[in-house]
Amino acid sequence: MPKMKTHSGAKKRFKVTGTGKLVHRQAGKRHLNEHKSSRRTRRLMPDATLQPADERKAKKLLGL
Repeated sequence: MPKMKTHSGAKKRFKVTGTGKLVHRQAGKRHLNEHKSSRRTRRLMPDATLQPADERKAKKLLGL
C-alpha cells in the first residue's frame, strides 16, 4: 500500500505542540485592522489550541 499523503492545506494551518495538541492562528487579524481596537488585535495575536471536535479531523488530515 502506498504512503499516506499529508493534506497540504492542513499542514500550512496547524502546528503540533510537544504534548500532541494542535495550534492554529486566530481568525480576524489579516486585514481591515485599522478600525479594530488595539485591545482586539492584541487578543488575536497568540496561537489558539484547536477544539477537540476539530482536532480529530485535523489530525486525520495531517496523518497523525
